[in-house]
Amino acid sequence: TEKISILNEVIERVKASDFCFVLNYGGLKVTQLTTLRQELNKHNARAMVLRALFYPDPQAFNGVVLLAIAAAAWEWGRLSGWSQLLALALGAACAALCVLAWGLLGAAGAPLWLWAFGAGAWVLGGGLLLRAGVAGWPRIPQALRLLGGLLALWLAWLAVAQARGQGVNFLLSILALVWVADIGAYFAGRALGLRFTRGKLAPTISPGKSWEGVWGGMLATVVLAIVWVVLDAAQLTWSPSFYSHVQRSVGWPGLVVVVLCLAAMSVVGDLVESLIKRSVGVKDSSHLLPGHGGVLDRIDALLPTLPLAMMVFSWIHTP
Repeated sequence: TEKISILNEVIERVKASDFCFVLNYGGLKVTQLTTLRQELNKHNARAMVLRALFYPDPQAFNGVVLLAIAAAAWEWGRLSGWSQLLALALGAACAALCVLAWGLLGAAGAPLWLWAFGAGAWVLGGGLLLRAGVAGWPRIPQALRLLGGLLALWLAWLAVAQARGQGVNFLLSILALVWVADIGAYFAGRALGLRFTRGKLAPTISPGKSWEGVWGGMLATVVLAIVWVVLDAAQLTWSPSFYSHVQRSVGWPGLVVVVLCLAAMSVVGDLVESLIKRSVGVKDSSHLLPGHGGVLDRIDALLPTLPLAMMVFSWIHTP
């Protein structure tokens, strides 16, 4: 709060000027007034998300994520060639479907068959899309593209809402898998890229990705899962994580298989969004998040991973 108030004061003092300056306070380095405003907005947004995540009532966080999903649906409409008005209508429709489904399903959550359908659609559809390549995306009927995007975003929100109902630790363990897979892939790719293989992962879709990066990301997620289970067993977390639920049901080998499958699907989600953007001819899904692109750019790897994780969780708890 003190840092934000100081940044606000600085903005007021330099609002009338247009000179370039450097502010280094508490780790923030800003070179322009517009960048300062962006940094302030980022801190405000992060603080809001964290407060909602740890708020006792899960509906607070579900509401914040609902706004993000609606924004992602708007981005999907724009990427599909819809006008601004129709894309906004798609965002509103997606949010309405999420609320309606949650009202009908309630605390019981989505059934196993729905998660299996979503996970299967991602495995089959994602594989076909990547095989068709960038040139294959425009050949898909626009109605089918819109329906697929709406379904993916709707299922992702339902998965987040149901996971949050299992506890903050449970939800964070799934989200962290995607983050760690991405970080592990980045560093492994930079250090070992093309040292063991001759070709890139998907050169026409995402030239910067290598198979070594994928392997490094997968290894990082396995380590993450093992460490998280150990922390849960030592009662250093406040509720069981996704990994502990899986390990108790199918053992350590089963946990490794599940984690590797989730990490692989996170790569599929990332590549599918890259394919769509390359086909449309844009770098980012939008500019809603200054310096970070759009919402889809932040959640692409989560879209297939969340339904698959909830399918596994529902399966191991089905009598």
